[in-house]
Amino acid sequence: MLWTIAIVLCVLWILGLITSYTFGGLIHILLVIAVILIVVNLVRRSR
Repeated sequence: MLWTIAIVLCVLWILGLITSYTFGGLIHILLVIAVILIVVNLVRRSR
């Protein structure tokens, strides 16, 4: 579930960069959330 959300957020971020259509800092906040979700998932999986 976390991987799906992280992938969707990364894809939206990349689309925002390609189309040059950003909602201010929202796209970058989505990227940070996606990276945090990936890191949390990796930490939980390693335990």
